[in-house]
Amino acid sequence: MKVLTVIGARPQFIKAAPLSKALAAIGIEEVLLHTGQHFDANMSQDFFEELGIPKPQYQLNISGLSHAAMTGRMMEAIEEVLQKEQPQMVIVFGDTNSTLAGALAAKKIGIPVAHIEAGMRSNLEYQVEEINRVLSDRISNLLFVSSPSAKANLKAEGYAEERIIESGDIMLDLFNEQAPQLGAPKIADLPARFALLTLHRQENVDDPKILKAWIEALNKLSEEIALVIPLHPRTKSKLAALDLKLKAHFIEPCAHNEILGLIKASSIVVTDSGGLQKEAYFCQKPCLTLREATEWVELVDAGLNKLCHPDNLVEHYKELIQKDLSYPSFYGNGQAAAIIARSIYDYLSAS
Repeated sequence: MKVLTVIGARPQFIKAAPLSKALAAIGIEEVLLHTGQHFDANMSQDFFEELGIPKPQYQLNISGLSHAAMTGRMMEAIEEVLQKEQPQMVIVFGDTNSTLAGALAAKKIGIPVAHIEAGMRSNLEYQVEEINRVLSDRISNLLFVSSPSAKANLKAEGYAEERIIESGDIMLDLFNEQAPQLGAPKIADLPARFALLTLHRQENVDDPKILKAWIEALNKLSEEIALVIPLHPRTKSKLAALDLKLKAHFIEPCAHNEILGLIKASSIVVTDSGGLQKEAYFCQKPCLTLREATEWVELVDAGLNKLCHPDNLVEHYKELIQKDLSYPSFYGNGQAAAIIARSIYDYLSAS
């Protein structure tokens, strides 16, 4: 059996690590294709080395383009690889342009698709990630869901029960593996008490008016608690272009275990990332999400995560930081990779 796995961004590297091991353990050959969507060394190659992911057999180096151009060029290049390798299934993760390109390229030439982290919905139709995840779900043969709410979304949209598999969240697999080794972050002058901040989504940083509003709000928050930010290349360029000054402790983009160490050492996480919302939950840290909606609705419903806009960021911080929070189980038992690998094996055996 042979599958081709498409990855291209930090969260997908994290999800691919446990799955690659599980596929190998069950006897499925994996061809790994990296689109190059994240090109920064600390956000790409270092992750492969740290997480023990096999070196990709294919590296497309496609990045820095418009969404349409990026997705189109990825599809064209992925199709060539598929025709050469002839895998029996293509595996995609999450909601990036790489996800959609991989799913479309495979489906158009008759190769089944498995979508990991299916069924997530923010219900923001304009959001690129929402478009990618909805379309990828629609054309996938196997839909692996991280949570009961994701399954409920798919059932409400009319998906057949036999296509939906409750695997749990594959990021929990890796977290459980790395958690015992997490130590204090080795970062100079790290504040004793701080909020870990990430800011990179296009809806927050591409519009100058919106970015200025967030910087003003974050500077007000910095009067309450120190901010530590691994600065994303996208955000760095936008801040420089607008000459905006963020009052924060700036660090370089981090390896995955360093990010987890920072979350663990922080008092609270402030982010517009999907993955960090979950990792904050895994580390039992409260989270302020700089978005009007999130696909991780169960964390908001449980009061562990608050959706923020610039006008209420400080208010929500003061409210959340004072609460005594509990962290119920939402995302399975940390065996998602094994469940996914076995389900793919069974599907291909029956084909």
